[in-house]
Amino acid sequence: MNITFEYLLRLGDNGLILSQRLGEWCGHGPVLEQDIAMTNIALDLLGQARMLLSYAGELEGKGRTEDDLAYFRDAHQYRNVLLVEQPNRDWAYTIVRQFFFDTFNYFNYEALLRSSDRHLAGIAEKALKEVTYHLRYSSEWMVRLGDGTEISHQKMQTALDDLWMFSGELTTPDDTDRLAAESGIGPDLLKIKPLWQTKVADILEEATLKRPENDWMQSGGKQGRHSEHLGFILAEMQHLQRTYPGNEW
Repeated sequence: MNITFEYLLRLGDNGLILSQRLGEWCGHGPVLEQDIAMTNIALDLLGQARMLLSYAGELEGKGRTEDDLAYFRDAHQYRNVLLVEQPNRDWAYTIVRQFFFDTFNYFNYEALLRSSDRHLAGIAEKALKEVTYHLRYSSEWMVRLGDGTEISHQKMQTALDDLWMFSGELTTPDDTDRLAAESGIGPDLLKIKPLWQTKVADILEEATLKRPENDWMQSGGKQGRHSEHLGFILAEMQHLQRTYPGNEW
């Protein structure tokens, strides 16, 4: 198994699938400014996914491009965490999901600057400015809505309670994560975990939101075991290429 290839798929798939989710807000945002902001974040994540999947295809050596990896894999071949495929539902769910991921993504990319793979480190350097903005954006919305009206607070707490069980997979290492860390390709997730926990705790306190007490966590996305939601995302995302293979803009 090519550890770098497998690791790149995880990073790329996280960005790709979350980008698709955020893209669903295009034209449907609560106000025009946030509609545009969310679409721009989706485009940032898509750009990061393109760099990662393109590099993964090069390392694999089988002639697969970023498009092949995006459009011609089935759900069980995707390695994204379960969190990013969860439905938008409403603005509160979207923001909580984004905040959990952004916090992880920021510390992960910051650590990837020191990756032994210089190409991956270069991708991280390009992405970090965008990821830093993403975290600031979602953190501000967590506080604005959590410490806002009674209704906004209630909606945010409900989203937090429901999505909490998907947050643990972000910083729980499996064999691929451990091998990537041992080889210096990726960071040690056990070192990122306390950073993630501290940042999340600080923002939740500022947002007057209560951390859920249940610490049982869902997992399986990184091993290709996904929720039913991913199949619907891929059906929409892959439809054109699978119907008319080889099409280009």
